[in-house]
Amino acid sequence: MNTNPDLSPDDLLARMLKKQLWLVITRAVAPPDEVRKQLKRHLDYQIRIEKEGIMYGAGPAAAPGETKPAFGLIIIRAKDEAEARRIADADPMHSSGVRSYELYVWSLNEGRINVTLDFSDQTFRFE
Repeated sequence: MNTNPDLSPDDLLARMLKKQLWLVITRAVAPPDEVRKQLKRHLDYQIRIEKEGIMYGAGPAAAPGETKPAFGLIIIRAKDEAEARRIADADPMHSSGVRSYELYVWSLNEGRINVTLDFSDQTFRFE
């Protein structure tokens, strides 16, 4: 369905968010028991950068039908590549050498977030 029939592709692109974020794709390079030793420090770090507003989102990614994650994805806010690398390097999984990462700049253009907040019982749902 074309909801903007009078707009050219350039017009549509000009209206988009263009929010620059950074993708950290992280993979284990050490045995699972060595990775596990860093898990608490890693989670503490992830929660800290979440609370500081640096992390946009994070979690494991697996192939369809698989339960074992193929890699981890961390989406962060940073002003430039150097800052993004400092943030990724500071993750205990990376600083300890049990995981390596690739860094990509990402332009968030389209999407939708739905949040339902019920005041009566102070519950919320994130979709």
